[in-house]
Amino acid sequence: MSYYFWINLLAISIPFIAGFDKRLKFYRNWKYLFPAMLGTMLVFIPWDMLKTSLEVWGFNPVHLQGIYLVNLPVEEWLFFIAIPYACLFTYHAFEYLIPKDYLGPYANRLTGAIAIVLLIIAAINPDRWYTFITFVLTSIFLTLHLLVFKSRYLGRFYVMYFATLIPFFIVNGALTGLFTTEPVVWYDDTRNLGIRMGTIPVEDAVYGLFMLLMNTTIYEWLRGRDRRKNQASDIAGQ
Repeated sequence: MSYYFWINLLAISIPFIAGFDKRLKFYRNWKYLFPAMLGTMLVFIPWDMLKTSLEVWGFNPVHLQGIYLVNLPVEEWLFFIAIPYACLFTYHAFEYLIPKDYLGPYANRLTGAIAIVLLIIAAINPDRWYTFITFVLTSIFLTLHLLVFKSRYLGRFYVMYFATLIPFFIVNGALTGLFTTEPVVWYDDTRNLGIRMGTIPVEDAVYGLFMLLMNTTIYEWLRGRDRRKNQASDIAGQ
């Protein structure tokens, strides 16, 4: 198996096993999880394909199995399963282990601040495609949550996101050359800000925020829909 495959496997293995814990019972939420991952892949896989074809980033064949679906290695497809699974498990676990929503009171202000900062940086760098597109789309999605969706789970999402930044640096560092002489994923630094967190382009943290928030959005929408159905059934049965 390839180096990239092992990274995906290690990222998902512990959350997958822990999902069967008799207290957490994350497997019961798979009916929300897998549609959420699929919906997000429908957005991010074409984006990934486009950026790969434009050589905004690319993949080092040394660390791959050599199996491609369209222009993406199979390991990249697995990435969009392994990472969202691990992070949504963390989201679920924190919801169980930390009942109080500590960031809830500050979530809207934090969301607004992030959206504004990202939009300003994007406006200053219209020629850096990875930066511009990622920051603009993330800013728009955050604004939708703030003004349209009026999401009540953003505080919990941010707790999960900030907590997963530690494994993010390990996993993404492994992909960008932290532990190897040649990275699994290379970037054209003329298309990004050229600012690295160790070996990781700063844009990757925003890309991850956007991807995980989309997963969480669909996951929570499906859960909320089921709650509303159950409440309606309870009322009708009374």
